[in-house]
Amino acid sequence: MAFDEDLDIYLADFGVPVTSGSKRGLGILDMPSQIVADGVVLTTDYALTCLASIFGTLSYNDSVTVDGIAYTVRESMRLDDGKFCTLMLTRT
Repeated sequence: MAFDEDLDIYLADFGVPVTSGSKRGLGILDMPSQIVADGVVLTTDYALTCLASIFGTLSYNDSVTVDGIAYTVRESMRLDDGKFCTLMLTRT
């Protein structure tokens, strides 16, 4: 039995506007910090969770704007059943 689900509900509360060319939607931006270089440097990684049906075809070096800030895609990964994807980003 297949379930009909509205995936936009998952992004409605915490999602921020995302655009890439003519593609528009919502995404959840995570910015986890990590200590590197033997505890000397603190770095921030940018990961955007969004709908694969809208942003799943983005690939390395594509431009994307998240909540008004420009980023470049480093990697695109499908999550679980492929309905969502995570875009690893670099702030430009």
